[in-house]
Amino acid sequence: MQLNTANWICYAIGYVFITSGVMKLVMPEFRQTFFNLGLPFPESTLLLIAIIELACGALIIGRMYVRQAVIPLIIIMLGAIYLTKFPILMKQGIVSFAFHARLDIVMLILLFICWKHIRGKTF
Repeated sequence: MQLNTANWICYAIGYVFITSGVMKLVMPEFRQTFFNLGLPFPESTLLLIAIIELACGALIIGRMYVRQAVIPLIIIMLGAIYLTKFPILMKQGIVSFAFHARLDIVMLILLFICWKHIRGKTF
């Protein structure tokens, strides 16, 4: 069985988001992080984001509804950059921001590639 580039991109995206979703559910530090962000209903927001990451990550790995699954993940990534990385840019500068946002930016690029070029099965 030959794995093409599209499969690898889907596996990488799914792995990152499934891992992130699980960590949000099992690690108490994430609860405190969400409280510190000043989001409304931080525990509910954390649970919602974790479920979205798990579900969309699984859909992308399974190549089902890929375009639909990518959209909420792009929104989550943009929110993460705005809430957690943009303050670094304002306080510490571009170099520190570039370092701290590197995974977020790579994931955004992969999500856009996935949205633009990868078609999933729709049942």
